[in-house]
Amino acid sequence: MRTSSSCLAFATLYGLILATNGIFMLVAPMAWYDMVPGVPATGPFNQHFLRDIGLIFVLLGGAVLVGVLRPPMRTVLWGAVTLWLAGHALFHVWEVLVGICAPSALARDFPAVSLPAIIAAALVVWAQRGLASAEESPVLT
Repeated sequence: MRTSSSCLAFATLYGLILATNGIFMLVAPMAWYDMVPGVPATGPFNQHFLRDIGLIFVLLGGAVLVGVLRPPMRTVLWGAVTLWLAGHALFHVWEVLVGICAPSALARDFPAVSLPAIIAAALVVWAQRGLASAEESPVLT
């Protein structure tokens, strides 16, 4: 039970971080652009684009938080979050492979790009194991 509580607490914190990042992008896109390492190197400031991505991060954080509260929906919601975050991380790898960015960009971007995808994937594995475990447990009537 302790692992379950710890994972749910971590997922709650993770969802709040994702949503807070999105809100920051919506409310102060220029400050976000200037504050996040490496972002200015990816191109000029684009308020509309940053707010579009901010909406996505609010949605991702909301999906993680709903998954915390709704166990039957957890794997699907967290899986969708993982797909977007993993796609984002793979896009960064692609940029290096085709020469748009130097390989050093992967290390610089790891905390904000790859790590969130890894965390989301780990949460999906944990949720799926919990779902499988619940299905195997005998139901008391």
